Amino acid sequence: MATLHLAKRMSRLGSESAFEVLARARALEAKGREIVHLEIGEPDFDTPEHIVEAGCRALREGATHYTAPEGIPELREAIAEHISERRGHDVHPDQVVVTPGAKPIMFFVLLALAEPGREVVYPDPGFPIYRSVIDFCGAKPVPLPLEERFDFGFDPERLDDLVGDDTALVILNSPHNPTGGVLSEAQLSALAAVCRRHDVPVLSDEIYEDLVYGETFHSVTSVPGMFTDELGIILHGFSKAYAMTGWRLGYGVMPRELAQQIKELMINSNSCTNAATQWAGIAALEGSQEPVREMEAAFDARRHVLVEGLNRLPGVSCKMPKGAFYAFPNISGTGMTSQECADFFLETAGVACLAGSSFGDQGEGFLRLSYANSIGNLEKALKRMDYALRNR
Repeated sequence: MATLHLAKRMSRLGSESAFEVLARARALEAKGREIVHLEIGEPDFDTPEHIVEAGCRALREGATHYTAPEGIPELREAIAEHISERRGHDVHPDQVVVTPGAKPIMFFVLLALAEPGREVVYPDPGFPIYRSVIDFCGAKPVPLPLEERFDFGFDPERLDDLVGDDTALVILNSPHNPTGGVLSEAQLSALAAVCRRHDVPVLSDEIYEDLVYGETFHSVTSVPGMFTDELGIILHGFSKAYAMTGWRLGYGVMPRELAQQIKELMINSNSCTNAATQWAGIAALEGSQEPVREMEAAFDARRHVLVEGLNRLPGVSCKMPKGAFYAFPNISGTGMTSQECADFFLETAGVACLAGSSFGDQGEGFLRLSYANSIGNLEKALKRMDYALRNR
């Protein structure tokens, strides 16, 4: 059998531990174990009916062909209007690129801007694919610590030390995966000041924008000098707010010059995004937002149940997350590492969650639990975790 010689860059790609833990949990279920799934970051709601109907109608009416690589004009116009209203400055459809899911925006922006000899600042702990793609591009990853003492925000002075002439891009994510933190307007202004001083663009991952509890969402692209026709780049999509993970529909909003390059990357990779899915995206933006509000309210109730329960567990403490649908408890008081604790809860308690260390070095001593599950299952998980900790 011939030997396949892979390119060296393939060894630099990372992965998402959520899918690895899911596979382990499924294997236990196949042996008859009952597992409470708190590992996957996916809304447990169905896509709202009016969005589904729009997609089906588009298929019936012939939306089964290639579209423009950057997205159909109608969706790009709807996105531009949506972002213009929310960010307080005019966005033109030429600044919008639609992609099959939001990850391609991250991948393509890094391919366009990051290269060997340049640095990319990214949040730690943070979505692991940031670091993976930075490494894949051959750029130098520079972690920006998000600390519990700052409610999982960052120290502006530390950021100032990390950004310099070699910085190609700063990545931020708010509301944040895995901590549920939400960056304040003051923090974003401080970040914008540093990036303007060095003329460094910011990729702002705002996929959880619609899931904020008791806080006001702020975007760095609303800060003067960081508009999306200057240094700001928005990564966004429909997966979280509209429970459309399987539809694979995302978009980026950015300076026109960069949008043209991202379009070229689309041509060279996907050709275009699914036609019918794009019409469903229009229905999502222009139709009733009540399902979004209902889902947000349900997550808010679950958030309180989970965090209050976690704070009753021996050796565990947890700050109340302000956004997304994740809790990030500190488990250092259990005497276990993050991975040991995640393994312990899966094997002993039948609760699947993720080690904080899988999101970066700063995640050591924490776990990530998704509360995209019913209150009944959250209470079951908490009861099992409590019993396991008290009887180990």
